[in-house]
Amino acid sequence: MSLGSLSAIVPMICVVAAAIATMTAEAFRLPDERMPMGPLGAVGLVGAALATALLWGRRAVSFDVVSADDFGLFVTGLLVLIALLSLALSPPTLDRERLPRGEYYALLLFSTAGMMLMATATDLLVIFLALEVLSLGVYVLTGFRRNSPIAVEASMKYFLLGAFASAFFLYGIALTYGLAGTTRLDRIGRVLVGQALHPTPLQLAAMAFLLVGFSFKVSAVPFHMWTPDAYEGASPPVTGFMSTGVKAAAFAAFARVFLSALAPLQADWSALLWIVAAATMIGGSLVGVVQTSVKRMLAYSSIAHAGYLLVALLSGGDGRGAILFYLAAYAVTNLGAFGIVGLLENADRGNDRISDYAGLWYARPWLAVLMTTFLLSLGGFPPFGGFVAKWYVFTAAIQAGNVWLAIIGVLTSVVSVFFYLRIVVMMYMTPATEPIVVPRVPKIAGAALLVAALLILYLGVLPARILDLASASAAAIF
Repeated sequence: MSLGSLSAIVPMICVVAAAIATMTAEAFRLPDERMPMGPLGAVGLVGAALATALLWGRRAVSFDVVSADDFGLFVTGLLVLIALLSLALSPPTLDRERLPRGEYYALLLFSTAGMMLMATATDLLVIFLALEVLSLGVYVLTGFRRNSPIAVEASMKYFLLGAFASAFFLYGIALTYGLAGTTRLDRIGRVLVGQALHPTPLQLAAMAFLLVGFSFKVSAVPFHMWTPDAYEGASPPVTGFMSTGVKAAAFAAFARVFLSALAPLQADWSALLWIVAAATMIGGSLVGVVQTSVKRMLAYSSIAHAGYLLVALLSGGDGRGAILFYLAAYAVTNLGAFGIVGLLENADRGNDRISDYAGLWYARPWLAVLMTTFLLSLGGFPPFGGFVAKWYVFTAAIQAGNVWLAIIGVLTSVVSVFFYLRIVVMMYMTPATEPIVVPRVPKIAGAALLVAALLILYLGVLPARILDLASASAAAIF
């Protein structure tokens, strides 16, 4: 291992250093002193972005069990963007709830570092360790509003179910090690190639346990029950962060394990994953229709989008690049939607009901326009990034022969349009029963929402560059 191989973990080092600096600043801060916690985190994230850019396009640089290949770097860059937008959207909630900034930003940054490690790890044990690092931070962030019974309950549910899923994942790792004598993904693939023609019950059990662990993290049916409670209980910036960052990291590791190490067993796991993908799309869309809470509606929307990503995972070929593009489009869209939800909250009212959005166009027109942009992108309307992402996924599915999955995906997308447009109708066509009190929007949060909206338009109008990057990044390792 050469000194140059250390460059593979420089992005994570930058983020961890920023987290430690933020935590230290909080520890030595005087009671009435305000310190720039957010800017400290932003410096570390910008450093990680620069390190990622410098590593891009080079032959994969490996630090033992961490590989800085273009696939991992694409997800790392996306995670940096997610964390930066989350930092920008958090101050209104932190000020309103009077939450400790240092603890909040440190947890967010440590979770981001865990996500980066998970996206670039090439060993099952390291993936598990990264999963626990990011999960512990997100568990605490979910219940960060300690005075809220809903938040504490959501955090406890998430923790207990997450521990249960982690046990399945760890048992799958143990079985895989028993079969292959290693936890390195490349070596597992080489061992399984010779055994794929006659899979044993032990191989199928290992595969199933790993599938359960990943399905929980990506909110796939039937392992999704934690999602609506956690999304409703957490503060909106935290919900936006975990709904996008955790999903990006989990799908990156999911793709590495199943499309690389377990590729010889694809004939066995694809049938099971087909059922999970279909159930996830149908369940997320149908249950989302009856929700009256915007957070819970977006939670079931997130479940449905996990189903679309599973379709891309099953499709192989172009579907591998579709995973990355879809993650990018979904991340900026969902962060923007939860950013609006967070800005509309105030100390007296949560403004979380769909009816609370009535007349928003007349109270804050620019917030209504931005929310419309995010909702239409989630629904797959042109000319937004969500439309191109879904088109890319369904095209890859048809080319791979998964025509019925593509049909289910299109039909469930049509169903989901109802609960997205319901909010749009509320904002523009339904008079408010009482005056809407919208808190002042900080400039940095407004700028973050504008950036998210512009990125969505860019991905919808000029997607070719990002599509090519996503395809080339996926082709680099698969």
